[in-house]
Amino acid sequence: MGEEWLRTAQLADASGYSVQQVRDLERLGVIPPAGRAANGYRRFRPEHVLALRAYRGLAVAVGPVVARRVLRDARTLPLPEAAAAVSALHVGLAKERDDAQAAVAALHAIRAEARGALTDTDDDAMTITELADALGVRASTLRFWEQQGLVAPDRVTSYGARRYPVAAIREARITAALRAAGYGIPAVRRTIDAVRRLDGVDDPLDALRERLTAIARRTLALLDAGADFTRLVRG
Repeated sequence: MGEEWLRTAQLADASGYSVQQVRDLERLGVIPPAGRAANGYRRFRPEHVLALRAYRGLAVAVGPVVARRVLRDARTLPLPEAAAAVSALHVGLAKERDDAQAAVAALHAIRAEARGALTDTDDDAMTITELADALGVRASTLRFWEQQGLVAPDRVTSYGARRYPVAAIREARITAALRAAGYGIPAVRRTIDAVRRLDGVDDPLDALRERLTAIARRTLALLDAGADFTRLVRG
């Protein structure tokens, strides 16, 4: 990587961090320990610049905790394992994107349906029979979806009869739309979880679009970090 040594202030200028941040990130293991000059001052090498630039992108993409772990591991793992660690980050972001896109597709599907029997008001709570008939599925299918955590009805009688309020009806409609589109139970569960996290959001579709944009930015940050990470692990 060359023989040029950098002082702490020079490394800070080259990486875009402050002097104190450089010291903190060295202490946290994001960059290798600095060398020391005869006068005791820290001496850094160009690979420290690469590590800090890689950390910046990784922190945006996957958060600082994971970014620190990946960079610490990169100094000790064999090349195939270090490369696999970064590849796994891309897989994780792709999964987040797929889940959000599935949620968007499901919400589009249920918004496209004609309202009427399944209008979104508190007066439209349904029994299991009513909801099964409205969706064209068996009551046993709704019970199975409940067991899988896809639909959460209320229990309102001493016999445990199910009552499906608006939120549960929405979950059932999303589940039915995704299952009809060929999604497996694990994928549907991730989508339902994504939609549940939108509770209280005025427009879930807008929130999901914002999430997809954020994932896109994180993906680009990961790609940028990948170039520096590659040079770092190759030495």
